[in-house]
Amino acid sequence: MSLPTIEELASQLEAVSGAAEVSPDAPLQHITDVDSLDLMEWLYGFQTKYPHIPADETLFADLDDTTTLRDVYAKIVDLVPAQA
Repeated sequence: MSLPTIEELASQLEAVSGAAEVSPDAPLQHITDVDSLDLMEWLYGFQTKYPHIPADETLFADLDDTTTLRDVYAKIVDLVPAQA
């Protein structure tokens, strides 16, 4: 099962939001052009592209001024089913 890299996720969020750059270590709420609707659209695209990873809106449940894409990525890694 494939797991996207954090750089791939940043590129996908850039494409959805129109943001010039999404740094994995920048707080999501402080990235120009990224808002909650962009995050939900990005999540929908993620769910479509990686249906084997059970990601949902709980990825953003505790989103605050310090939450970065790297924090979200760590949650995604935890969701990846273990290979038998």
